[in-house]
Amino acid sequence: MKILLVEDEIEMKDSILQYLEMEKYLVEYASDFNLAMQKIHLYEYDCILIDIMIPHGTGLDLIQEIKKIRPKTGIIIISAKNSLDDKIDGLNLGADDYLPKPFYLPELNARIKALMRRNNYEGTSSIVFNEIEIIPEERKVLIHNTLVNLTTKEYDLLEYFLVNKDRVIQKNALVEHLWGDNADQFDNFDFIYNHVKNLRKKLLELQCNDYIKSIYGIGYSFKTIL
Repeated sequence: MKILLVEDEIEMKDSILQYLEMEKYLVEYASDFNLAMQKIHLYEYDCILIDIMIPHGTGLDLIQEIKKIRPKTGIIIISAKNSLDDKIDGLNLGADDYLPKPFYLPELNARIKALMRRNNYEGTSSIVFNEIEIIPEERKVLIHNTLVNLTTKEYDLLEYFLVNKDRVIQKNALVEHLWGDNADQFDNFDFIYNHVKNLRKKLLELQCNDYIKSIYGIGYSFKTIL
C-alpha cells in the first residue's frame, strides 16, 4: 500500500514514517503544500495523510485538488487544529476520516486499514477472487486454502493486480506503486518482468489459474475472464 504523508512537523513526520514503514507500507513525504501538489499530480496513492496547517497553503485546499484529479484516493486528516468547523469542512470536501493530534500510531494504522477495507475490499477483511484469498492485515495469500510464500514485492504486486482487475497496468505504474519516489532512479522497468514471473510461478505451482497476462509493449493485466 502506497501512502503520502503531508506533514511539516519533523518529529511527528519521523515517528509516523518509521511506524508505517515497520508496518510494511510504502510511505512518501511532503513537507509543504507545493511539494504535496507536485506529488499528487505525478503519482497515485492509496491513502494520503494530511495536516491542515502546512506551509504555503492549507490541507483543505489540498483536499480539494486531490478530489479533482484523484477522486478515488483515500484521505485522512491528521491535525492539531481540532475545531469542529475544520473537521466538517474537511469531510465535506471529500476527506474520509479525521484524526486529531495527539494520537496513538496504532490508532492511525487502524484508521488506514479501515479506510482501505471500505475503498478496496468492499468492507471485508480479506480479498477473495475464485481460488485466491488475500488477508491484507496479515499480508497473507492463500491459494485453494494453502499459504503461499511470497516476497514483499510479490505480495504487493498481487494485491495491486487484484484491486485493479481487468485494467491494463503500465510497467511504470507498477514500479511507482511498489517503489515510490525511488522509481525515478531506474533507467528502465524491465526488471519488473522478473517479479511478475516469480509471482506467476508460485501461483501456478499451487494450481492457481493463470490470470496475469502480459500486454506487449505496455505492461500487464489481471484477467478475470480466461
